[in-house]
Amino acid sequence: MDLTVKELAALVGGQFASEETGSIRITGAASIAEARTGDVTFFGNPKYLSALKNCRASAVLVPLDFIEDVPPTLIRCENPTVAFSHVLAKTAAAPVRFEPGIHSTAVVDAGATLAPGVSIRAHTVIEKGAVIGARTVIGAGSYVGHDARVGEDCEVSNRVTIGARCVVGSRVVLHAGVVLGGDGFGFEFKDGRHLKIPQTGIVQIDDDVEIGANTTIDRARFGRTWVGAGTKIDNLVQVAHNVQIGMHCIICAQAGISGSTRLGNYVVVGGQVGTVGHIEIGDGAQIGAKSGVSKNVPPGAVWFGYPAMEIAETKDRLARIALLPKLFRRVKRLEQDSRETGKSLRPPS
Repeated sequence: MDLTVKELAALVGGQFASEETGSIRITGAASIAEARTGDVTFFGNPKYLSALKNCRASAVLVPLDFIEDVPPTLIRCENPTVAFSHVLAKTAAAPVRFEPGIHSTAVVDAGATLAPGVSIRAHTVIEKGAVIGARTVIGAGSYVGHDARVGEDCEVSNRVTIGARCVVGSRVVLHAGVVLGGDGFGFEFKDGRHLKIPQTGIVQIDDDVEIGANTTIDRARFGRTWVGAGTKIDNLVQVAHNVQIGMHCIICAQAGISGSTRLGNYVVVGGQVGTVGHIEIGDGAQIGAKSGVSKNVPPGAVWFGYPAMEIAETKDRLARIALLPKLFRRVKRLEQDSRETGKSLRPPS
């Protein structure tokens, strides 16, 4: 990359101060902490303001209302984080592209249907009745089960399993190790042993969903386990049978969603959150990291803690818990004073 500030501002739809600053040359991109002369960086989080004041970058992408005095030349734009991604596209290596076709080591059943432009990589297995949409890539070592359907323009990475009859929409991204349609964890205790309950349903993933590495989404006991359009799921997430996740949700790493739980649209679930089964989390609710959710969460609520509750209440309880050692020492002193004076600590009746 070799651009002037003026050219960079035009690339991201930003504004710069003057023609003089517009002639500064930008040759690279880096974070605030690592940027050097010639680099452009971005300011996307207020907690990095102090670091920005000591930054050595030649330019920085900032919000339109940014007014602080910092060393780098300012390029004001609507969304610095998104704008910086456009800059990175100029400096990053070209993405890997796979040519259409079937690798010689792949096993594709004669009863499978592959649309034009599909790329099937090495050692992949496509079972009878499976349907793969146009321009979709199925990565090396992956498995698409009997009668499964994968839509158009999907990116299925290496060692992904899409179980029998599962349905994947268009423009879905499945990272390495994702498993869709493993059996739900369903057992009934009878006569001293755990009897397996058949898991006869499917997993349905709607359009524009992205699912991180080694995430598992179990098939339903009956009906479907369902992830709505536009939802993004991080690595190492467990979604149990018959869970329904709404549209445009964010589920962060190591979260576990128990069976038959329902999430509304635009829900945010922090890392390592766990839920009990058969509850509802309303539209737009946010659950803080490491929380344990044991009951329904209202729409728009922000909950945190174990057990999770409204965040203000949780913060109040945590603050009071922090005062317990001081309270304990005070009570001990009062008890000692009481013994020395012979006065009782009990309130008068």
